[in-house]
Amino acid sequence: MKELFPPKQVMGFVLSLTLTVVALSVYFLNMSFAVGMTVLLVTAFVQAGLQLVVFMHAGESEDKAAIYTNVYYGLALALITVFGTLLAMVWDM
Repeated sequence: MKELFPPKQVMGFVLSLTLTVVALSVYFLNMSFAVGMTVLLVTAFVQAGLQLVVFMHAGESEDKAAIYTNVYYGLALALITVFGTLLAMVWDM
């Protein structure tokens, strides 16, 4: 019966719901822009990491180092693209 009830996935689902409620609280509590964006960014990155590890089983294969390296590479490329665009278009540098 234990194999029919995956506790790791259930806890991941409950944590995902909790993070969604925290993100929704930004709207319902009328937080300031800076606080709201901080809460949304933190919950978004935590949720993405939780989804990657728990539901996509990133750490359960023998090539998990390659998977995490690709994730870090993609994150670095995304940050370079976003901040490069901000530098060029918004901050006029």
